[in-house]
Amino acid sequence: MVILGLGLLILGGIAIISAVFVSEPGSDGELLGFDVTTLESFFVGVAAGAAILWGFSILKWGTRRSLAHRKERKELTKLNEKLERAEAERRDDGPERDTV
Repeated sequence: MVILGLGLLILGGIAIISAVFVSEPGSDGELLGFDVTTLESFFVGVAAGAAILWGFSILKWGTRRSLAHRKERKELTKLNEKLERAEAERRDDGPERDTV
């Protein structure tokens, strides 16, 4: 999810940067070699803005999910170590009780 979010951010950024620096102003402009009308360039801007916002939200959600997963895995590892120690102590104590 993080990669998808970053990809959308980059794609939207490239669209906005190309519209600002590469496009030719006028009623019928050109955007990256394609002839576009004013309305089409508006829609390109809206789509680029939406891609940036969507990419940011996906990136934020993916990062939060990854951190929660990492925290849960860390807690499970600690609990597993405690369980293994308790089982090892139980095995060590077990034969002594039988002989006494």
